[in-house]
Amino acid sequence: MHSCIKNISIKGLSVCVPKQIEKTDLYTWITEDERKSFAKNTGIEERRVAGATVATSDMCEKSTRSLLEKLHWEKESIDVLVFVSQSPDYFLPSTSAILQHKLGLRKDIIAFDINLGCSGYVYGLYVLSNLLTSGNLKRGLLLAGDKSTLSTNFKDKSTYPLFGDAGSATAVEFDENAAPMYFNLFTDGSGYQSIIIEDGGARNHISHSSFIEHKIDEGIERAPKHLALDGIEIFNFALKEVGPSIKELMENSGVAHQQIDYYVFHQANKLINESVRKKCRIEPEKVPYSIQKFGNTSSASIPLTMLYQLKNALEYRDLTLLLSGFGVGYSWGNCLLQTKGVICTDILEIE
Repeated sequence: MHSCIKNISIKGLSVCVPKQIEKTDLYTWITEDERKSFAKNTGIEERRVAGATVATSDMCEKSTRSLLEKLHWEKESIDVLVFVSQSPDYFLPSTSAILQHKLGLRKDIIAFDINLGCSGYVYGLYVLSNLLTSGNLKRGLLLAGDKSTLSTNFKDKSTYPLFGDAGSATAVEFDENAAPMYFNLFTDGSGYQSIIIEDGGARNHISHSSFIEHKIDEGIERAPKHLALDGIEIFNFALKEVGPSIKELMENSGVAHQQIDYYVFHQANKLINESVRKKCRIEPEKVPYSIQKFGNTSSASIPLTMLYQLKNALEYRDLTLLLSGFGVGYSWGNCLLQTKGVICTDILEIE
């Protein structure tokens, strides 16, 4: 799917992460050589881990409150709230409804959840922008984040050290003077088993067996309620699909590589991202990273990387950015956009 959306501008950005830091060198249950290899291939030095009482919505709520205050946006001016996550508060009701209430937003607001992970920020931005582009609705909030550490098993070296928790808020507004935004979005469900939590949904209900851990390989133990991923298949998918889709978007938009200031990738891991970067022949200085300090933060990774590495540039420069999200599903998508004077908070922390 390819699309050009007009009259939309990103006005503000905020991200909240847990205060608790967990460093990679704590994983003493794997060998020192494995820890060194892990750090080299993933780029992760440390990550943020949310406490038992903190949900994704708590991080998104804190981000939103801080952002609205800094933007001087009245709560009554918000027309749409889109919550993107694969770690909602409950099976039902929607977390967007809970956030509408907690934030004190109007009752006549459009609010809904999108169940997506790694590609979720790009997909959410596309959906929200489409709702605003006609001008009938003026202001929207994109709240994207995940508490991915909730789903991993400490005894699984293939998942546990990878993921960090974060929640973000992006303020989007109808703006007749905004430059067009270009999107392309893709889905290939044939790879759905490559990143999966088998038990807990309507297909496989939670049962006693959901909690029984099995040894998959040396250093990899998990139960059916835990996240499982196939690293080789994910790497092959990213290398095959992401680079060509980025080139395709640039061709369709007519924007040359030289015009793009930064390529902000979902923070999958350094090996995958560097392989995509090299395949696209992108200079290293144009690809910022946040994974070294925060791990793979799923749908929050793109806004977190923007805020962590590009805050001053977003606030004081006009930028042309290419955002690329890819992973679980398989689902992937890209957005080429221009920003101007984005209001940014500092990276917030939650206990």
